Amino acid sequence: MDPNVARDAAGSSSRCDMEGAAAMQPAPVADGHGSATSAGLIIGSIGVVYGDIGTSPLYALRESLAHAKSGGLGEDVVIGTISLLIFALIFTVTAKYVFFLMRADNRGEGGILSLMALAQIALGRRATPVFLLGVAGAALFSGDAIITPAISVLSAVEGLEIVNPKFGEFVFPITVAILVSLFWGQSHGTARVAALFGPVMAIFFIVMAALGASHIGDAPQVLRAFDPRHGFVFLLTHGWIGFAVLGSVFLVVTGAEALYADMGHFGRAPIQIAWMFFVLPALFLNYLGQGALILADPKAIENPFFLMAPDWALLPLVILSTLATVIASQAVITGAFSIVRQAIQLGLLPRLEITHTSATQEGQIYIGRVNRLLLIGVLVLVTAFKSSSALASAYGIAVTGTMVTTTALAFIVVWRKWHWPLWAASLFILAFLTVDLAFLAANLMKVVEGGWVPLLLGGGSMVVMWTWVRGTSLLAEKTHRDSIPIRDLIAMLEKSKPTRVPGTAVFLTSDPEAAPTALLHNLKHNKVLHERVLVICVSTEDTPRVPPEKRFEIEKLAPDFTRATLHFGFMESPRVPAALAAMRKAGVKYDIMTTSFFLGRRSIKESPASEMPVWQDKLYVALTKQSANATDFFSIPTDRVVELGAQLTI
Repeated sequence: MDPNVARDAAGSSSRCDMEGAAAMQPAPVADGHGSATSAGLIIGSIGVVYGDIGTSPLYALRESLAHAKSGGLGEDVVIGTISLLIFALIFTVTAKYVFFLMRADNRGEGGILSLMALAQIALGRRATPVFLLGVAGAALFSGDAIITPAISVLSAVEGLEIVNPKFGEFVFPITVAILVSLFWGQSHGTARVAALFGPVMAIFFIVMAALGASHIGDAPQVLRAFDPRHGFVFLLTHGWIGFAVLGSVFLVVTGAEALYADMGHFGRAPIQIAWMFFVLPALFLNYLGQGALILADPKAIENPFFLMAPDWALLPLVILSTLATVIASQAVITGAFSIVRQAIQLGLLPRLEITHTSATQEGQIYIGRVNRLLLIGVLVLVTAFKSSSALASAYGIAVTGTMVTTTALAFIVVWRKWHWPLWAASLFILAFLTVDLAFLAANLMKVVEGGWVPLLLGGGSMVVMWTWVRGTSLLAEKTHRDSIPIRDLIAMLEKSKPTRVPGTAVFLTSDPEAAPTALLHNLKHNKVLHERVLVICVSTEDTPRVPPEKRFEIEKLAPDFTRATLHFGFMESPRVPAALAAMRKAGVKYDIMTTSFFLGRRSIKESPASEMPVWQDKLYVALTKQSANATDFFSIPTDRVVELGAQLTI
């Protein structure tokens, strides 16, 4: 990627950018630092944050031992593998995410793009490497968002084969039906059923813990897995098999990014308490119980999670597990919508149509194009791989890649924002990075078996973001070259006065120093100018939210010309009328009934002289056609809008 283009895109958060877009997540239930912890927040975090990581026991141990069973499932293999599982949860999830990364918050918010913005603030400039790391992490998340629903639901429905082998033929159609229903229901919102997520997942964790605890007595020696030496010895003595097992061991920590990304929803303390005193013990007990069952009966490797249940409880367990995987999938889908909104606001994607499905909750959103792409991707994966075991090979690379980028960005925060000495920050981060890279290397062994899927999805997402950033930057440069400085225009209008009409005209622009294109077109074709002119820029900041008192800046350019810059955080919806209402209280004359909003609608055409390759030129033009209507995006009353179009080439 061209560094200049990358720098321009990364810097879009500090300039007026009307091609950007809306907010990301719900308004936080707790701000991560000062709000009191409550049982409601803890239970809520169990339902939303821990769905993905909580359903990993359905397949993680089974897939980890699948690589080693050809050589026999000896005690050293089973205990060594479980030891690796346990310390992956302790080191990667508990130490890295729960206690370290959750301190690296951007005013209470977390997530890869939030961390990217925080790193940029720490550096005090728009560094291209930071931008690229953020884009790479966000792109790899897209692969995770497609694979998680497929593998989670498949692994739960496959329990029907344990209930009755004849049910095996129904696994695929039932999985497809559940997934289609899940994505179809997104447009209706989840506010009505979201309250059930926490209690259902809490029951699921309790059942998991009870099943595991009931089987530890089958082979009590499994408790030796808490000694990390068993894991290290297993890796050192089993060569490539141990390395392959390590790639599947990583399945236990998939979903760890949700701990960080959802910090703004529930606050740091509720998520930490839920993990340490509820989720982590339940996972430990379940994995130990599965291991003890396999030591007592090696045939249980077929599906140890469901085989822990007595016959009478199998079908209820399948139903409960399916509900849990649907909840986990819902959390990933909602996360995909959220990160797309954040990427749009940061200038990485075109403005897409976003529907709010709740009148009271900001984060209840639906993005139709993203939903359809996710559904198509999930159905293709389920059809192509047909089993959770096959999909497991495709799962790890996306998550490990995101974790590596997160750790790299965290180094900048530790060094520059927390002001650690360079050597101390390097040693501290190197410990986490070594483990992340080991997991990544182990998962790269699975590229041929299915690991190419997240690489393809992530690569495609990066190409789309790169194309949008580069094309938008080139277009902005060209528009700026061809524009007239707004102060020069005001001076020209004072000498050659146009016909003035009553009311206020609001012009939205992406360049605060240039005269808005819509204003020039209005003067050229209608030959009139309103008695009051307000030029508005929307600036996306590197912080999640902007305090109301810092929402706008007003500058008087002339007695009848005012320029206003509206500041929004990258997790806020840029509602222009609400900001104008606040400006009115501050003394700006504004009456919605006598105000017209003039918007420029640009039609982008391909150009033989474009600085981009032909294929990228075509892709950028296609992306611009997906851009949502600015009227809806900025919540402007449709009956007050005048659109003036223009054709441009890149």
